Amino acid sequence: MKKTDSQIPPLNSLRAFDAAGRHLNFRIAAEELGVTQGAVAQHVRGLESYLGLALLDRLPRGVALTENGQRFHAEISRAFEIIRNATQTLQPQSTHLTISVTPTFAAKWLIPRLPDFTAENPQIELRIVATEKASNFHSDGVDLAVRQTSSSFAAGLVADLLFEQDIISVCSPAIGAKFNLPLQITDLDQIILIHDSHNLWPEYLKLVFGHEIPDRAKNVRLNQTSLAIDAALSGQGIALASRFLVEQDLAAGRLIQPFEQRLRAGRDFYLVTPRDSKKPAACHQVRQWMLKWKTANR
Repeated sequence: MKKTDSQIPPLNSLRAFDAAGRHLNFRIAAEELGVTQGAVAQHVRGLESYLGLALLDRLPRGVALTENGQRFHAEISRAFEIIRNATQTLQPQSTHLTISVTPTFAAKWLIPRLPDFTAENPQIELRIVATEKASNFHSDGVDLAVRQTSSSFAAGLVADLLFEQDIISVCSPAIGAKFNLPLQITDLDQIILIHDSHNLWPEYLKLVFGHEIPDRAKNVRLNQTSLAIDAALSGQGIALASRFLVEQDLAAGRLIQPFEQRLRAGRDFYLVTPRDSKKPAACHQVRQWMLKWKTANR
């Protein structure tokens, strides 16, 4: 090889020698670099020719560094480490955060807004655990959680109120077109009421009509609010849901309100983080992003 004025060997030869010197095996070095074993051997021979020194002893199984090879490899390895560290300072690694939410909150609120979050926080990878179970911050590896509760929180937790649970009724415009809105009590015999696990229909109807309503309406019972909302979207009946979960569907005209009343249910949605978080800066960014939606929905 012809030496240049800079007296720096070809970079590919240095990378091949660095890998071969670490693994003492051309085949493994080739797998790391994504080239053939013959290419690694050729690059190392070229480097030895450039330097006029033997760097590796070829053995029946693998290779060994010569005395000159050991000295040179130590410096080359250090140089590549400096390059890697310098690159990482310009390209920070993503921070992984795990957030535990209910399946309904994930499907109807968080996932539709993830593109906004990613655009504002490209350095944070948000991992979503959708479960009805209250996750443990330490044993389950959870960094943040959205919990629906009316209880207080332990001293070691920071809890921010995200959304009050204002329950409204929703149905498709097709159902609303069949009746004069708001609905009357006599209309209930012709409409399916879609229940979820919260079973708030008796309380809601009492709020609307001023007294308890006998269970004479047609009913569909589902175990998650997200399924009830989907059923309402498909025109199967009327569902109850927290208003913030259906804001986008109402704004887009996919859902309407057959009754005007809101039921204040009392179990609100809180964003919870441990005070001793191991990723305080990233958790703060997520908190700020989620709380801005609370302000926008006022």
